[in-house]
Formats: sequence, C-alpha cells, structure tokens
Amino acid sequence: MDGIIILDKDSGVFSRSAGYRVARMFQEKKFGHIGTLDPMATGVLTIAIGNATKMIPYVESLNDNTKEYLFGLRFGVETDSFDITGKTLKTDNVIPEDGQIFDACEKISKMTEQIPPKLSAIHVNGVRAYKLARQGKEVEMQPRPIKIFDIEFIGKGRENEYNFRVVCSRGTYVRSIVRDIANFCGAIATTTYIRRIKTNGFDINNAVKLDFLEKMFNNGGDIKQYLMSSDCALGDIPVINLNDKDAKFYKNGGFIETDAVDGLKRVYVGKDFIGIGCVDGGKLHPKRTI
Repeated sequence: MDGIIILDKDSGVFSRSAGYRVARMFQEKKFGHIGTLDPMATGVLTIAIGNATKMIPYVESLNDNTKEYLFGLRFGVETDSFDITGKTLKTDNVIPEDGQIFDACEKISKMTEQIPPKLSAIHVNGVRAYKLARQGKEVEMQPRPIKIFDIEFIGKGRENEYNFRVVCSRGTYVRSIVRDIANFCGAIATTTYIRRIKTNGFDINNAVKLDFLEKMFNNGGDIKQYLMSSDCALGDIPVINLNDKDAKFYKNGGFIETDAVDGLKRVYVGKDFIGIGCVDGGKLHPKRTI
C-alpha cells in the first residue's frame, strides 16, 4: 500500500519512530519522512510509505519549502540543547522589555546565516553533531544559509513564557532562533515548545494524531481514509496519460514516443499514478516508477 500520511506529531516521539509506527499499521516495510522534527517538537510531519517514498525528492524539491512554526521561550535559563529537555548551563534574572524583544525580532528577520545547535543531527566530519557533543568532544558548528520570511512576537504566556511565530526556510533551527533572540536582548533563554504548523505545502489542519490513528487501527477502523495518494504533492507537474501497452513497456524501463514538451511529467494509466518521467527530445524516459 502506497501513500502519504500527514501526522500531527506529539512531543517525545522521534520522527523515525513515528514513521515506523505508521508503516507497521499499513503493513509496509518501506517508509520515510519528509523533513524531521526534534523529539520535543510537535506538529506537521509528512510520512511516505511503500513506493510513495520514491516521491520524497520531488516533494522536497518542487514544493514551497518554507516552514511555519509557533514556539515559546523562557528567559533566565540556558541549556546545552537550547530547549527545556537539555542540561541547564546557566541561570539569571534578566527579563528583557517588550521593546527589546520586538527589536530582536527585527534583527532576526534580516539574518541570512545561522549557527545550528551542537545537539543537532547535522553531520560533522561524517558523524552526527549530537553524538560528538554527548561524547564530550568539542564540536565547532559552521554557519548555514537561512532565510527568515516573517517573525513576530505574539505575546506572553504563563510562567515567564514568551510566544512567537516564524516562517522560515528549510534548514532553519528554531532553537537557534531562541538563542539569538536572547543574545540580541542581552539575556539568556531556552525553548519551551516548538510546533510546526506548515511544511512542504502541508498544513496542520490536514494532520492526524498518531495515537488516534493507532486506536482506530486497533479497533478495526478504516485508517486508509487518512492515506493520501502518492501524487498528492506533485500537482504542478504536467500530466501524461499512457495506454496499458505503453505503460507496461514504460514501467519496464522503455522510452515512449510523445509530442509533449520537454520536462518532468506525472505519468498515469487512466486515473492510476505510475510515477515521474521526463520528456527529452520527443521521448518519455522513466525516472521513478510506482
């Protein structure tokens, strides 16, 4: 069974573990997630199962790769992970004025580079940075290009929690944004929560909770109603329809003559999606078949 599930991931669940649990319910061994969420983070996590995993590179490259998050921070505490799950390194009583926070957001909006957290999954000399950090080894994180499309301070919550919304490019770390907001305010802070509400064109309003899905599965419910088609995020790619004979030849690696213009195509037999092809010089070449 092939398709895509949009999860509203809970805090404390690893992205890969969530993918495994989804794939197991659909009796599929192959799965992958489009983008990763920190274990402490919640929100949109896109899971591809079965042959839909072949579409992951296209979903990532062809869709709007901006991501939108809600997040909170608490001033007066600094941790090694930049979030409340980490080891406390420092505390103080410095609480910035609201004006300082607004100014910090303005500075964040102009940033084009960011230094990721040491406790992150980025590879450093072939090893995950968090593994090196937890081994007590010195990790020097290099700046990475980012883009902040929008950031706003949306108010104070309970227990000295300050709430924000950010729209940013792929590869941006919210935990580093928290660190940088605090630095611009002359303070220290740590992240209290991260909630992703949009990514790769998928919205939290279309997401389903993993626990809900598992309860439905365990009670014999129809979980397939939450399985989106493998081509659900490929809508801007033009379509080519093949007859049964040509489709069989195409799926076996054959080139199909066509008068379509050059470029990527979504390939169908009737209403059935069978993969991504590329037209070059009047011939349709298979790239990823389902």
